[in-house]
Amino acid sequence: MLASIDDQEGFARALGSALVEAGKLTEAGFERARRLAESRSESIVRVLAQLGLVSERDLSRCMAALTGEPVVTEDEMPAAPLDIEGLSPRFLKERRILPMGAHDGRIVFAVADPFDRYAIDGVRLATGRKPELRIAEPGLIEAVIERLYAAPGAAEGAPEVEGDLEIDVERLKDLASEAPVVRWVNSLIARAVETRASDIHIEPFEARVRVRYRIDGVLIEQDPAPMRMRAPIVSRIKIMARLNIAERRLPQDGRVKMVIRGKAIDLRVSTVPTLHGESLVMRILDRDAVALDFDALGFTGRERAHLVEMLDRPNGVFLVTGPTGSGKTTTLYAGLTRLASPEKKIFTVEDPVEYQIEGVNQVQVKPDIGLTFAHVLRSILRQDPDVIMVGEVRDAETAQIAAQAALTGHLVLSTLHTNDAASAIARLTDMGVEEYLIASTVIGVSAQRLVRKLCPHCAVAEPALPEVIERFGLRARQPTGDILLARAVGCDKCGGRGFSGRTALIETMLMTDPLRRLVLSRASARDLMHAAMQEGFRTMFDDGVSKALRGETTLGEVLRTTQAG
Repeated sequence: MLASIDDQEGFARALGSALVEAGKLTEAGFERARRLAESRSESIVRVLAQLGLVSERDLSRCMAALTGEPVVTEDEMPAAPLDIEGLSPRFLKERRILPMGAHDGRIVFAVADPFDRYAIDGVRLATGRKPELRIAEPGLIEAVIERLYAAPGAAEGAPEVEGDLEIDVERLKDLASEAPVVRWVNSLIARAVETRASDIHIEPFEARVRVRYRIDGVLIEQDPAPMRMRAPIVSRIKIMARLNIAERRLPQDGRVKMVIRGKAIDLRVSTVPTLHGESLVMRILDRDAVALDFDALGFTGRERAHLVEMLDRPNGVFLVTGPTGSGKTTTLYAGLTRLASPEKKIFTVEDPVEYQIEGVNQVQVKPDIGLTFAHVLRSILRQDPDVIMVGEVRDAETAQIAAQAALTGHLVLSTLHTNDAASAIARLTDMGVEEYLIASTVIGVSAQRLVRKLCPHCAVAEPALPEVIERFGLRARQPTGDILLARAVGCDKCGGRGFSGRTALIETMLMTDPLRRLVLSRASARDLMHAAMQEGFRTMFDDGVSKALRGETTLGEVLRTTQAG
């Protein structure tokens, strides 16, 4: 062991140095935690976990390396409780210590903090012997204690009434501020950031609280939240987002700013009342994890050239379409990053403002006080802008003002919810925008979907089956050489999923004179697409097949996303 149990100060210094050296913690973050630990007379491990500066996994691994004790995995946890007189379940959970078993006259304990003097002394008094320690993540210890020691249906420390969870508001505030709840929430968010999750879902059901991360667009189930903590957990997150914890009958939206491992993270919080409590979703906005670059986003070749051409126009409306979560706003942010310069005045109108961009004036709409997209747009036009980004064209009034702004010499960027590029024209018509206004202002439309990228460390390329080559016309796309398609395998680098990150499947439709004539004649989206294809238009499916042939993704991912073929 590196240091004795009594040398807490030496251990704290060694732990901080190891975490900083491993890149898991900054010097400033460690100093902040050390000062707070001294002022509270608490362990540095507990303070680091409470502040969310380091993940529980990184803390456990680092402590194991320093102490020489092994890390206990979930598979090694006991299947049945080991009752020891004098050690109550409440003590075990508060001190995050779990009896694992006994051998050779010694009792083995899994601990979250091997330098927790109070816990070690408690075990010595109860057993009359020095415990043999193993390291485990605090969340894992609490989950196992909850499973092994909590009585069925018990809700110790979290009084609830069946159905509506009618807990006194002041009591709920107290519960939400207790260390186990704070640790659990901080750990949940830290693990999500580490795994590059885009969303955290907490869903209450009758017998469990389901927790899921959305990673690379796919929901992946995590360890469930303790049932007795469901109300305090939601209340904790609502307090962080400055929401009303007493209101559980109506949906609420809020925002949280946090620092995780030295990185500034924004969380968009949404709650919706369900039959068994409030369903809560946190969208993770990590600027450092988003590459605002067209190449990194998947724009290549013809599509990238079209996008640059549209952004270089002095005026007109450029639209990006796709379903929710398809990366539309990220594409617009990448465009704004390219356009931002001292010579241009740029405004955005967003709900909400997701990422702050240097040199761009960003406005957050607030419909509850009348600050709508249309209202802000009218005011912005009096600010002499060169470029305007509208987060989303949601109604006829906003669409009309955006088109008028384009007519008066502004470049307007915005998003729409449609399935493909050609359908954007029909959507604007449905909103009540006149055909002549669409034809004279829209300079182009880009549609996109996101697909998972294959992990470069474990993907395996194999010859395509003859029937696959024939069905999807792969030989026409690659006239010579063997046609290879990669498949997902899974390794430690990608968490066994076989995929790492996402890329966009894109189609761009420039508004040419033939297409404008079709718009004026009220042609259908299908007719517009056929006409665009005669000018070289490529669909998202075509772009996806090209990326599959290059080994960036799988053909199955392309089919799942575009539902083509």
